[in-house]
Amino acid sequence: MNRPSEELRRQILELVRQYHDVRWPAPVFEPGVTSVPVSAKVFDAEELTCLADSALDFWLTAGRFADELELGLAEFVGVRHARLVNSGSSANLLALTALTSPQLGDRRLRPGDEVITVAAAFPTTVNPILQNGLLPVFVDVRASDYNVDPSQLEPAWSPRTRAVMLAHTLGTPFDVAAVQAFCKRHDLWLVEDCCDALGSRYEGAAVGTFGQLATLSFYPAHHITLGEGGCVLTDDPLLDRVVTSLRDWGRDCWCKPGHDNTCGRRFQQQFGTLPFGYDHKYVYSHLGYNLKVTDMQAAVGVAQLRKLPGFIEARRRNFARLRAGLADLADVLHLPTASGGAEPSWFGFAIGVRSVAPFDRRDLVQHLESRRIATRQLFGGNLLRQPAYQDIPHRVVGSLPQTDSVAETVFWVGVHPGLSDEMIDYMIDAIREFCRARG
Repeated sequence: MNRPSEELRRQILELVRQYHDVRWPAPVFEPGVTSVPVSAKVFDAEELTCLADSALDFWLTAGRFADELELGLAEFVGVRHARLVNSGSSANLLALTALTSPQLGDRRLRPGDEVITVAAAFPTTVNPILQNGLLPVFVDVRASDYNVDPSQLEPAWSPRTRAVMLAHTLGTPFDVAAVQAFCKRHDLWLVEDCCDALGSRYEGAAVGTFGQLATLSFYPAHHITLGEGGCVLTDDPLLDRVVTSLRDWGRDCWCKPGHDNTCGRRFQQQFGTLPFGYDHKYVYSHLGYNLKVTDMQAAVGVAQLRKLPGFIEARRRNFARLRAGLADLADVLHLPTASGGAEPSWFGFAIGVRSVAPFDRRDLVQHLESRRIATRQLFGGNLLRQPAYQDIPHRVVGSLPQTDSVAETVFWVGVHPGLSDEMIDYMIDAIREFCRARG
């Protein structure tokens, strides 16, 4: 880059910083008027200047910022490999699809094999099972944290069971010790959906390090955002190559965009019945997709990752303030708790309306929404009661009573870093006001 262009870039980025300060001044909260969202992107001039910096490169696919973000995410979580994709849903699809790769030999998943999961989930934790012709086996969740009930795992096992795919619900780690022991006992793959749980830990280790594969989401609701985006994590070099192949059209070559002949044998290999020396850049070892991110997205993520420790601390602080403010309502509201060994990076604050309460979920949710406090149901509730899942092939263990309770009584409110103490206190007051009015 020549000096005049470097100086122009510096001036442009300085103007971008100034623009941020003018365009997004510090907000003022007005109770009952200002919305209290369940999630929000939290950013400052750094994200905007990184985005502008990448735009000035005009490198429109993955580049230097994507490389930096992949390395940073791998280091933060504590794994060897992190591969960016265009969404958390795509990350889940790639993680499970990777286990069907012929390169895994006898350990690959084949159509009809079973994958244990829960129905109290976001759809894209379950959809990849169906999309790969596998059979989901649904087990119930615990009332304490809405994660998998480990006592249901053994009854769910069959000779066709080959994998377990579970999310850490709302940032609360599931019982990793019990799930890992079950997987080890039966030689099963474990895929961790950490889309809601970046920064959560279990017995000192980060979630995303316990399964053979793990996933992250960077949608604006999540712990950091790229706008859209996701990531697949693994320690296994072979699985990493398979995920990269599936992400990049299914090709066998692993050259980064804009690079050729990384292996040094581009025209010197034999593949199948192709002519000897067929261009390795156009050899395909999987039925893949194009699920890459752009460098502009990754640039935002680089700035966000630097703020992640502070974001996690803010989520924990907001959660603790809400929990303390509502503690004396535990006779009518089921308040969230973490299991032993879990240190959540909270995604949201789940509230269940107990059967003894003189009101139901709909009453409380409508009250909060009328006060401009946004709420969300706990994802799909019971996916087996959703229209899209009425006729899916599946197996279920028991009657899923706690999953039905999630569908009928549970919702959640936000704890994200964009919430001030004043907003948290306003939520507490609104919930307490409603409960007092209803006796």
